[in-house]
Amino acid sequence: MTMGEYGKKQLVEEKVFKDPVHRYIHVRDQVIWDLIKTKEFQRLRRIKQLGTLYLAFHSAEHSRFNHSLGVYEIVRRMVVNFQEFKEWNNEDRLLALAAALLHDLGHGPFSHCFETIFDTDHEEFTRKIILGNTEVNAVLKKVSVDFPLEVAKVIDKTHENKLVVSMISSQIDADRMDYLQRDSYYTGVSYGNFDMERILRVMRPGKEEVIIKESGMHAVEDYLMSRYQMYWQIYFHPVSRGGEVLLDLALKRAKYLHEDGYEFKQAPKYFIPFFAGKVSVEDYLRLDEMVVNFYLQEWIHEDDEILSDLAHRFVNRDLFKYLPFDGSVITISEIEALFEKAGIPPEYYFFSDSYSDLPYDYDRPGSKSNRRPIHLKRNNGELREISTQSAIIHSITGVHRMDSKLYYPKEKILQIEDLEVKGEIINLLNELA
Repeated sequence: MTMGEYGKKQLVEEKVFKDPVHRYIHVRDQVIWDLIKTKEFQRLRRIKQLGTLYLAFHSAEHSRFNHSLGVYEIVRRMVVNFQEFKEWNNEDRLLALAAALLHDLGHGPFSHCFETIFDTDHEEFTRKIILGNTEVNAVLKKVSVDFPLEVAKVIDKTHENKLVVSMISSQIDADRMDYLQRDSYYTGVSYGNFDMERILRVMRPGKEEVIIKESGMHAVEDYLMSRYQMYWQIYFHPVSRGGEVLLDLALKRAKYLHEDGYEFKQAPKYFIPFFAGKVSVEDYLRLDEMVVNFYLQEWIHEDDEILSDLAHRFVNRDLFKYLPFDGSVITISEIEALFEKAGIPPEYYFFSDSYSDLPYDYDRPGSKSNRRPIHLKRNNGELREISTQSAIIHSITGVHRMDSKLYYPKEKILQIEDLEVKGEIINLLNELA
């Protein structure tokens, strides 16, 4: 890749962003500064990093914009540290910085919840935005004609430079190191805290991956356990998942009504491409959380009782109750049938939610993982997979933990007039509790 003068251009004076996690985020490259100013990147200010988690942790209001700058800053620091090693080619510097900054460009409103509802893929849209007729694409093309594609390939993990890919996407990368600390800070918990300064000091550039100096093993243990705790204590919090359930059901109802010819008081204009499954980059960029929340607030006043109720519940945090659940299909079908008898449509008022996490795994004989391992570098230069050296990491390697919850509106059950049906539903739910 041949880089012109624009790709080498530095700002006359360094720009800094004050940041609660990294103290300062430093920008000296003209390209990075111009990318930050594009409308596609500024849109990330209107996309929450943690979707509906603010319903459980009131201060979790930070954005994908904050996080993207944080990932860029960590990669910038990695690059500074890597420059003293022969394995690092400094011509890859701008590629790594641009990919770090833009890695989440394609996230939609409420992030992963939105992807599940409309079967979209934020990584696919990140690629489309970078390669499409956008301000981001125009900036990247000024570096070189093929630079947008190079950046896109790093983000979707198809680039031949595996080292740069691993800096942004691996089992110990800048993305995870930022979101664990940032999400911990904004939720007010300490689970996500680990010694990032130490990890950055012991990171080394390898031929195809970032590797860790053997003396840094305990810092990596701390990092992996932080990730484990954050997923089960924060990211999988049942109240946050309950918000996602309501959002899912409200948009499912709006889609059904649109397809059924219902006349909305507030027509879902910006949702129609998503309902139809024909979403252009322009359609995608137009929809942010401000727009989604506008529709939900308007739909409270719709004549359709189900949409109005679900929208009201989401906007005003009137969440469904939840119970732990063992995944029994028989129990679900029994309760759904009883809901039907009671006149409560189960497709909108009864929801089973399952989630799982694999804190550390890697491709090895007998496993189904395609993840690359974390390697430790010994003093003699030999590489060792980290779980062979750490008893703590060995104990969680390949451990796949799952959990399930059932969500339902308790007050609607208590209002059922048929006492026999009401009693059967309550008994089934009590058996699960």
